[in-house]
Amino acid sequence: MADSDSASRYRSTLQWKTYSVSRSAKEPLLHFVIEALVKRGCRVIHASNPGRAPFFIVFETPGGERHGILVYAFLANTNPTRNRPEDEHRFQIKYGKDLKSVLDVAVDPHGLITTVMVGINPERGIFVAADPLINTPAPMSRSVEFKSANVEEIRDKGWAAWERDRRPAKTRSRRVFRLEEDMRTEVLVGGVQDRFLDLILLERLAQGLDPGERHLLADKLATMQSRARAESFSHALLDELGVAPEALFDLIQGASRLKMAVRGWVAEAHLETRLSGIEGVTECKRIEAEGQPDISLRWKGSAPILIECKNTLRQTYADGRPKVDFQRTRASKSDPCSRYYAPSDFPILAACLHAITERWEFQYALTAELPEHRNCEGRIANMLPVGQPFFSESPQALFDKCSQMR
Repeated sequence: MADSDSASRYRSTLQWKTYSVSRSAKEPLLHFVIEALVKRGCRVIHASNPGRAPFFIVFETPGGERHGILVYAFLANTNPTRNRPEDEHRFQIKYGKDLKSVLDVAVDPHGLITTVMVGINPERGIFVAADPLINTPAPMSRSVEFKSANVEEIRDKGWAAWERDRRPAKTRSRRVFRLEEDMRTEVLVGGVQDRFLDLILLERLAQGLDPGERHLLADKLATMQSRARAESFSHALLDELGVAPEALFDLIQGASRLKMAVRGWVAEAHLETRLSGIEGVTECKRIEAEGQPDISLRWKGSAPILIECKNTLRQTYADGRPKVDFQRTRASKSDPCSRYYAPSDFPILAACLHAITERWEFQYALTAELPEHRNCEGRIANMLPVGQPFFSESPQALFDKCSQMR
């Protein structure tokens, strides 16, 4: 199984910290992953020592494509916990006994190695995966909870995705700066063992996606049937392309435009097209710079008006209103409130509804009129309902107000 030359070539592209763990505790998790790949016809070329975490595996698909994966695997169980619901399942993001430290999750920006963060229940034959990017750095030990209903859906359908609101874990580490009162929304994806290869495909496609688009992509992959249960795949995209699911790995790896598209560029491109077609918009262009708003336009010859595009979550409020998780991925170590946007950052927010409607539709709001963050003065609330009274389907009136303010 071992191929040291192949493993070394992949390892040279990404460095990560390893941890000494119980071999007897982790070996069933490594066996679960290897067996999952073998069930899908893959050949495992290299697998790291189960006494060291995370697991590093190099495998070859039935079509001959070779891939490396870095697996942060934890045991998922239903052990009773004091003051916790009886129907709760969980896994803890923890290596070793130092609960004051944090786990730096290694993610390869070049896509040569795919990172997976997953809770595995070998007895039930299922896994539940969290977004690696949202969970780095991860305070030890953060608990990721899910319900018996989620497990039943996984075992019944083979694949499921759902949103989870969670508070940041409390930690004494100076390296993690969070506001404990705030919740963040993350998307968990679960599957039976022979869907693990599909999870790897999801992580390759979804790296950097907003939670709503990650959720939509996971729902799309739910239609992809495992080879253990079907001889052919009915996924519409695969039929249209005329390729096997495993062949998508090479398409993703080799197509830089596709990589950019799945990181939200499609929404920005559609927004640019939409705004450019509005009478009175005299200039409209995308800003392709890190940390900057997405669109700059001029309204009837005005000074540039900056617009930020954000995808909504896939799951709506109980009353059907969409919602936007409106915050940055990272905050400054010296200022936790820097995670949240200020009205001075840009005057207009465009909420893209694609994750819900699967159409490129937008609603617009003036950031100066959005509700304030409850803990950070001068910042905007991190969870926003899309619709009246803050949002409108027509941005022209907002452009007029921006022009007048200048």
